[in-house]
Amino acid sequence: MINIHSKIFVAGHKGMLGSSILRILKQKGYKNLITIDKKKLDLRDQKSVKKFLKRKKPRAVIIAAAKVGGIRANINYPANFITDNLQIQTNLISASYENKVKKLILFGSSCIYPKNLKKPINENQILSGKLEETNESYAVAKIAGIKLIEAFNKQYKTNYICLMPCNLFGPNDNYDLQNSHFLPALIKKIFLASKNKNKKGKIVRLWGTGKPLREILYVDEAAKACEFFLKKKTKSSLINVGSSIEMSIKDYANKVKNIIDPKVKIKFNQDVKLDGVKRKKLDTSLATRNGWKAEMNFSKSLEKTIENFKDF
Repeated sequence: MINIHSKIFVAGHKGMLGSSILRILKQKGYKNLITIDKKKLDLRDQKSVKKFLKRKKPRAVIIAAAKVGGIRANINYPANFITDNLQIQTNLISASYENKVKKLILFGSSCIYPKNLKKPINENQILSGKLEETNESYAVAKIAGIKLIEAFNKQYKTNYICLMPCNLFGPNDNYDLQNSHFLPALIKKIFLASKNKNKKGKIVRLWGTGKPLREILYVDEAAKACEFFLKKKTKSSLINVGSSIEMSIKDYANKVKNIIDPKVKIKFNQDVKLDGVKRKKLDTSLATRNGWKAEMNFSKSLEKTIENFKDF
């Protein structure tokens, strides 16, 4: 089984999730962590990936590398989202098996589940209904990764799993206003409005109605889940990773505003098409039965994230 002396390749180590996983593993004493810049290794290139894993011979592979983005990015670049993610995960999963990798963890997101489900959503509800149109390409790619892992586990008795987190937030997030997820977008927009010296100009205009509910998890909690399941053999190849925090977009906006500048006024454009799924709450009872549960202090984690953004 995997321990602190095992060779572990963290793919996507410069992203929000990958950098957090790397940080948590180092804190817990892991000695042989392998990383490589995407400029030196294109994970979409099958031959290069196979050659790299053959040379490095990791005992475990963590796939935190992916093409990700918010609603607008998913709508504008569906071809990129499906092809890039299919190539990255397929190359890493197949090359891991060929090079006798003992443990593999693939990360996805809660958008893999159908949009009209009774909540909270459990792992058995995958492929039980229609996907949300705005992020269908990303979801289809991740579902393919899940099914690929299931197939390898069934046919080759591998010990590979998929961890499906809810919306993640934290240090090193993407704050591009066209391509980011909702929480980093809220932080940046509200921060920029707070810098307006004219009090009447401190207005933030946000997409959608503000009514959809979202569950969020501090990225370090997801990284801790990753470290926990690295060392554990599970019967399930798909495990939800979430938290007890679920609020409306409007409530998150007000929470961010109160930390950055309570004088900022928030207005939504009321475009229902930009709302996405009305609610995405994960059932994390399977993770709990396996021994893992989030211990996030939301207020402190949000404050830490905002401070990191200001220093960015």
